[in-house]
Amino acid sequence: MSESSLHEGRLVRSDEISREERERIIAEDLARLADMSDEDIDFSDVPELTAEDWARSVPNRFYRPIKDQVTLRLDRYVLEWFREHHEQYQPAINAALMDHIRRERAAKADQ
Repeated sequence: MSESSLHEGRLVRSDEISREERERIIAEDLARLADMSDEDIDFSDVPELTAEDWARSVPNRFYRPIKDQVTLRLDRYVLEWFREHHEQYQPAINAALMDHIRRERAAKADQ
């Protein structure tokens, strides 16, 4: 299956043009977009999101955050508890820390 894009008012399949031509078209489109101001963008077909929309939103299931390997000193009891209660204890510790961050951010936002 070949991809297609709109170029000079007509639909062009990627296998109809050379790689150099495709790269030129992409560069022209990117330059045109870079020169466009926010006011030039037509959002008329994009509905505004409400608070309810955001409340029902879910994280992108394909998002994978970058992980860093660190040495962290934990109380023995804390580490033992996570190991006993979670087969995957390291992701569980990470999730607990993320929950703490969310609560802290929410508390600061309420201030």
